[in-house]
Amino acid sequence: MARPSWTSEPTEEQRHRKRDTVRRLRAQGRYGPTFRDVLPAFAVLAVTVCAVVAGLVVGSRAAGVVVPVTGVLLLAVVLVIGIRRRRPGARRRRGHYTPQELFDLDIQGLALAVARMLRRDHWKVRLLPAPDRPRLCARHPDGRRLDVAFRPVAEPLPDEALPHSHAHREHPDSLLHLVVHRGTFQARDIRWAQREGNTFLLDNPALERWAQGARLDELLPGEHRFRSP
Repeated sequence: MARPSWTSEPTEEQRHRKRDTVRRLRAQGRYGPTFRDVLPAFAVLAVTVCAVVAGLVVGSRAAGVVVPVTGVLLLAVVLVIGIRRRRPGARRRRGHYTPQELFDLDIQGLALAVARMLRRDHWKVRLLPAPDRPRLCARHPDGRRLDVAFRPVAEPLPDEALPHSHAHREHPDSLLHLVVHRGTFQARDIRWAQREGNTFLLDNPALERWAQGARLDELLPGEHRFRSP
């Protein structure tokens, strides 16, 4: 016997609403992995566990209890190291941040995060703290130099000029000025950077890519990539 329409329609509306919500969350990347996404990882984990157990059994038969005990201890050490490396604090110290973590930082925290990302890319970094205008000076082992400023807009403030503008005349192409902004630069900022030369604007999408593991040089357009002196 068919259900009355007054009971079936709300149920259908709820199902459609739920499907629309799930579809929207998946499109935004907030719904989480599906079973198809995690199946390969589960398969690899199952094969690894079976291989380890089989190895311990064979080793115990060949050399006694020493092999399984040693294997268990090694697995415990690897597991502890893996857990520690995945902690948010340890991940951030290695220069990896989530978009939400970047969003929650103040200007000083953002400068520290960029310094960690530069060190992750093998730069030697010096942080020049200031209440509202922190700055980074970095040097790469191959001689390249980098000056990093943090502003809501790219153009210098009236009482501020880009440092080192006339320093190191012997290799002017080795110095790059980087302006970091968690928003979007305006057209006037882009025009200013183009006039300056050797100046690159790093907006929020590029900053998030950098924080997720991309190298800084991968984020620079061809005309602004680092050039060896």
